Amino acid sequence: MALTVQPGDKVTAIYKTGKYIGEVTAVNPASTVVRILAVIKHPVQGDLHHPKQIGEGFFHERKALAYREQANIPTGMVKPFQDSIPEYGESLIGAFNTLKAQLIEDNTPYSEQSLTALAEIQKEYELMYNLTF
Repeated sequence: MALTVQPGDKVTAIYKTGKYIGEVTAVNPASTVVRILAVIKHPVQGDLHHPKQIGEGFFHERKALAYREQANIPTGMVKPFQDSIPEYGESLIGAFNTLKAQLIEDNTPYSEQSLTALAEIQKEYELMYNLTF
């Protein structure tokens, strides 16, 4: 039985390496458009094709999807969500700090480069959302 969601439904959605809570705004045959309302898991840094490696092409800074940004997400990556939705800024800080703590604990060349990328992203978040980490 295929899981179906409709416009207006609250969902979790995995986009690239991040996980979000959002609201369905459109359903297409292969994808679902989700308006982002909160961040569950901050996207990892680096090249998606060479995870946790450095020196294998370009090392990407990956920001979380913005508040109310709409993303086309493969339908299989969208699941219904029933709980209360946290405030975007608080959820972003929590997800960011969780990733940062994991990288500090890893203590590898990849984690060091990721922490450098996160430091730049943190500055942008502070400006964009007036957040304090």
